[in-house]
Amino acid sequence: RGETAEWLLNYQGGAFLLPDQEPVRREALLRGVRFDAVGAADVARIRGLIAEGNMEAVPLEKAPEIAVYTPPNSTPWDDAVTMALEYAGIPYAQIWDEDVVTGGLADYDWLHLHHEDFTGQYSKFYLTYAGAGWLQDEVGRNQDMARRLGFSDVPALKKAVAEAIREYVADGGFLFAMCSAPETLELALAAGPVDIAAPYS
Repeated sequence: RGETAEWLLNYQGGAFLLPDQEPVRREALLRGVRFDAVGAADVARIRGLIAEGNMEAVPLEKAPEIAVYTPPNSTPWDDAVTMALEYAGIPYAQIWDEDVVTGGLADYDWLHLHHEDFTGQYSKFYLTYAGAGWLQDEVGRNQDMARRLGFSDVPALKKAVAEAIREYVADGGFLFAMCSAPETLELALAAGPVDIAAPYS
């Protein structure tokens, strides 16, 4: 809407400073967001607290383009972040391997990773659920994608995806990873040319 806004990191667990205008109040009420109206003296006091503490005021200049890395068959309730994005009405794109390895990450400011195993070992689900239909579907989907994109196997594809994500972050992209994603991303990058998935293939 062209208004100024600030993200007050670590202030009251995380808060935002927005103009005290009727449309802003109405939107907050409609979305169930609690707000406190503050005057100039309160804002000065808050800024003083931020300057003295482990806090920061970050100007919000534009809404980020958000991508969620997830298979095409996933649903919003598979991931707490996509549920929150849906609930808050925040637009995001679902992307997967092809988008990542063909340079599509450059279109986004923020990337979210969740239940992904970038080593290509299916989070070791294969050891327990090898015969389960849902896992067979997942394995087939990943194998088809690897073949279509010219990779020898799923671990090779996932390593390429991990490297593209590393480059995205090195170029200034923001990354939020949770569950198995942080560890397996690091494992895939650290493994380099070593095929750490071979014993499980």
